[in-house]
Amino acid sequence: MKSELVLYNTLTRKKELFKPIKPPFVGMYVCGPTVYGDPHLGHARPAITFDLLFRYLRAQGYKVRYVRNITDVGHLQNDADDGEDKLAVKARLENLEPMEVAQFYTDRYHRAMDELNVLPPSIEPHASGHIMEQIDLVQEILDKGYAYESNGSVYFDVEKYAESHGYGELSGRKIDDMISNTRDLDGQSDKRRPLDFALWKKASPEHIMRWKAPWSVGFPGWHLECSAMSVKYLGEEFDIHGGGMDLMFPHHECEIAQNTAASGHGAARYWVHNNMITINGQKMGKSLGNFITLEELFSGNHKMLVQAYSPMVIRFFILQAHYRSTLDFSNEALQAAEKGLDRLIAAIETIDKIVPGERSTVDVADLEKRCCDAMDDDLNSPMVISALFDWVRIINQLHDGTQTISAADLESLRGIVHRFAFDILGLRDDMCTGKNDLVGPLVEMLLDMRQQAKADKDWATSDKIRDGLTRIGIEVRDRKDGYDWSVK
Repeated sequence: MKSELVLYNTLTRKKELFKPIKPPFVGMYVCGPTVYGDPHLGHARPAITFDLLFRYLRAQGYKVRYVRNITDVGHLQNDADDGEDKLAVKARLENLEPMEVAQFYTDRYHRAMDELNVLPPSIEPHASGHIMEQIDLVQEILDKGYAYESNGSVYFDVEKYAESHGYGELSGRKIDDMISNTRDLDGQSDKRRPLDFALWKKASPEHIMRWKAPWSVGFPGWHLECSAMSVKYLGEEFDIHGGGMDLMFPHHECEIAQNTAASGHGAARYWVHNNMITINGQKMGKSLGNFITLEELFSGNHKMLVQAYSPMVIRFFILQAHYRSTLDFSNEALQAAEKGLDRLIAAIETIDKIVPGERSTVDVADLEKRCCDAMDDDLNSPMVISALFDWVRIINQLHDGTQTISAADLESLRGIVHRFAFDILGLRDDMCTGKNDLVGPLVEMLLDMRQQAKADKDWATSDKIRDGLTRIGIEVRDRKDGYDWSVK
């Protein structure tokens, strides 16, 4: 079904029809994780948001080169220009090489993404593997006159850049306001002005991660890596740059300035940002005691959790909200998502039990249109889920015989539901209903024994099996031709 994707472009602050530079090729760059700690709930949302976009673009026939970086050079403590490198701090505390720390947490991030059914990107460059490209980019910016060297460090000259370009256009900040709201330097900084940011920092003697550059032995600024790697793999102009809303300023704003200073224009045409996850109305943070890792969510091992939640429940919970809206985590919200997901998966499984009729009393094409229209409207996954849930009732009616469907329409229905639920939303039925591993076969065996007991009119045994399953959270539904079951 032909459709036209509309995306909200943060740069222009409006929805725009997506038109790739070189169709059917699409270049997409997304800021990936910093690998000095366990992947947490905040990592899940951007990963799932851009996995959804990746999946939908491919479903629409585009050839997508999806680049998602790994920040293994680390961040300074205030994510700006000062303090110790967080990765180096972790390495020193654990008596490890920094790259050992980076590899350990990169592996844990990959395992968590696999659990969430997030597809791997086409290319996953590491910042530490692209130091030369970053050095070359610094030199380009210096040559264009938008940076200056100071005591072995190199800083981007924001006010000089703002004289001829729009610094602050992505975040909507005005340069005059930013200047007036920054305090004067105390004379101890190498920067000329407070707004200037580091492109290259001279390493102090105790700094572990360091590389040789024309200006000093040091390390690149945080903002530089994404500018260098996105251009290397996608070219000076590419289609989509994504990331969390918390990266809009200063990180993405600085990226635009760096690319424009070097090449004369910005790199990405569409800037896409997902909103944040809050926990009981508060921003997630270790200092607030509400910081939850993905492993803790999957195991239930956290003081704020009343139970473990499967990765598919987490994914479904995130997809129930539009990616640009704030999403508030709570046990109640996750429990509701768990029940909703079980209900949806049970209905999808019921499709295979429907007996087709001569004609259809349902409009299967309407389901496809609603799902396509929702996805085309800025990846409106909640509306896709709403359309699928409207058909949960219809699927049950088709199974009960109160509605009918032709064989051709039944096959079409199966394809539409599987395409949107599994291929595009990225859900998996083997991790959410409990019908996997040993649980499913055991429940099926007990229910077959119950069916035999009913056939033998052994009502006591039949009721005992049903009541026992109910107590452990298995809901049994008797039907004319057998039974259905699901996890409550």
